[in-house]
Amino acid sequence: MLELAILGLLQESPMHGYELRKELTAKLGAIRAAISYGSLYPTLRRLQAAGWITEAAETPAGAEEIPALTSRRGRVVYKITAEGKERFAELIAQTGPESYEDTGFGVHFAFFARTDRATRLRILEGRRRKVEERREGLRDVLSRAAERLDAYTLELQRHGLDACEREVRWLEELIANERSGRTPDGSTPGTAPGSSEENIPPPPGQSRNEPGRSRNESERP
Repeated sequence: MLELAILGLLQESPMHGYELRKELTAKLGAIRAAISYGSLYPTLRRLQAAGWITEAAETPAGAEEIPALTSRRGRVVYKITAEGKERFAELIAQTGPESYEDTGFGVHFAFFARTDRATRLRILEGRRRKVEERREGLRDVLSRAAERLDAYTLELQRHGLDACEREVRWLEELIANERSGRTPDGSTPGTAPGSSEENIPPPPGQSRNEPGRSRNESERP
């Protein structure tokens, strides 16, 4: 997954290691992107040895907010090669079980704009099954062993169940959007944000994709 994330970011622009680490955090979130230099640089070396990335010119010392104690390798700029772009296309099209796991799903989802609808649907449906299985497991624990759990453990299990239920609802909305050819904001691909009535938030209690109602009808008291 780190390989996929690095190749995806380098398709946007060449970056040095420090920039990559910041962008990984911004793109994937602090939890999923808790990546140390100890894991980042070996991956960069492996990608370079495979011919998927290469070194570009160095940035001037002290430029672009490089930490003072960052070594020389922090100033090496990496860029993706043609072979790296092919490798990224291969990785982003994969829809196996690893793409349903927490980290794998997060990385794939971050680059969903570069995948086709069929791939997105397979990953979203696989993730939904994964979370539904987790939800049922938590329900089973709560129904069978709730009386044997202390108050804090019980609350933790309930928190996990609530998180699963929220994610399933979120995934179902995403899947419905994909099947209707819409993006998560409700617009159709190629429509600029804010340029369509579809981007206007629905009234409270009404689904954005609720059929059979026009905007004017939804505004009636």
